[in-house]
Amino acid sequence: MRTVSPLPLCLLLWDLLDLALAYLTVSIEPLPPVVVGDAVTLKCNFKTDGKMREIVWYRVTDGGTIKQKIFTFDAMFSTNFSHMENYRKREDLVYQSTVRGKQHHASCPGGKELFLRGLPEVRISDNGPYECHVGIYDRATREKVVLASGNIFLNVMAPPTSISVIAADTPAPFSRYQAQNFTLVCVVSGGKPAPLVYFKRDGEPIEATPLPEPPAAAGSWAPRNLLHRDLDDTKVPKSLAAADGDAGGGRPPNTAEPPRGLAAERGPATEAIPETVVSREFPRWVHVAEPIYYFRHTHAPVSDGTVEARATLTWTLNPQIDNEALFSCEVKHPALSMPMQSEVTLVAPKGPKITMTPTRARVGDTVRILVQGFQNEVFPEPLFTWTRVGSRLLDGSAEHAGKELVLERVPAELNGSMYRCTAQNPLGSTDTHTRLIVFENPNIPRGTEDSNGSVTGHRSFRLVLALTLTVILELT
Repeated sequence: MRTVSPLPLCLLLWDLLDLALAYLTVSIEPLPPVVVGDAVTLKCNFKTDGKMREIVWYRVTDGGTIKQKIFTFDAMFSTNFSHMENYRKREDLVYQSTVRGKQHHASCPGGKELFLRGLPEVRISDNGPYECHVGIYDRATREKVVLASGNIFLNVMAPPTSISVIAADTPAPFSRYQAQNFTLVCVVSGGKPAPLVYFKRDGEPIEATPLPEPPAAAGSWAPRNLLHRDLDDTKVPKSLAAADGDAGGGRPPNTAEPPRGLAAERGPATEAIPETVVSREFPRWVHVAEPIYYFRHTHAPVSDGTVEARATLTWTLNPQIDNEALFSCEVKHPALSMPMQSEVTLVAPKGPKITMTPTRARVGDTVRILVQGFQNEVFPEPLFTWTRVGSRLLDGSAEHAGKELVLERVPAELNGSMYRCTAQNPLGSTDTHTRLIVFENPNIPRGTEDSNGSVTGHRSFRLVLALTLTVILELT
């Protein structure tokens, strides 16, 4: 008995299966990241020798659990319709805009098909996966459809929209006797993905030590006092002078040593400077030639799909060399053709401009003394403190914080009083004095106002006098 080879039988079965089932392959060309506002075309390539039934584009959300149909091409009726209008309209309440989808279908020789899905104005909300589903008829029966699909991830980028540089922990006072840390914060908003942020000083890139955690350690160690060579040596205690002359002096016990570069102390330990010590406006800090910078970069997602990036630069401030230094924060992003930047100049306050209203104050008026600016651009924001020279303020307090000092119902006793405004930031301090001149008020007779400038005894005196005369007349 002759045995039949299985190979011809397999080939015959394959041919029969090929006659019954058409082949179908689908692929989507990958796309590079696109920028918000650009036009993009999603290309769905498929190859088949069968008769096409339909092509459907889906937007995939929630990690693939939800597929939202955004466009359908029906080959049976040679029609196509977009689900994009309704899809967009549901978002109109949020974005107040509608993106109209465009589509094109073309036949290619050799049984290849190319289907294009266009998005003319890409938004961040378009970021995510998409799927192209192609269906063809089964050769055996038109009631059966063979399906195949391909997917693509549309990566939408957005350039940063804003950049700003601020100083952390401000307003802050000027420290004459202690070195202190200073931190610049660069805030970049509106970008996707997170941008690259770096700092420059006077146009030169800053080489900084990465700091994975914020300098919270700065709160666990207290900067120690420094001896300044600008002090009057006759007013420095002997123990302080001895400590200054001892180059090998040790650090005080039970004091944690801060990281190098953030340390306030560059010399031996000293005792507290007494209040009688006279200091200059810009003390001469004892520092290394080049400051040591610490850099930290963080970013957080925002509800609109963008990222807010924050970069901090921390170093031990030296008012002598850091005053009028130009610091810039620069941002590089793949959606930008050139870097964005924001600049600030560290400047100590000089010469506050003070105005007084009313310009001619009379007894009983409410006087407002306001700082309206400086002779220079000041950064960071200064701290304002008001005091009265040789006495307390009208309300009995020793000092008042804020740009404006309000004196309510000024009495005649304040005529000629002197007021000092101290404006300071970590780079320096300056004082400005103004004298209050109080004129007589014809509506208030002299000597009838109290210490607050109000009439106290004029009307009551007349009332008592009238009652006394009435009693005398009745007795007589």
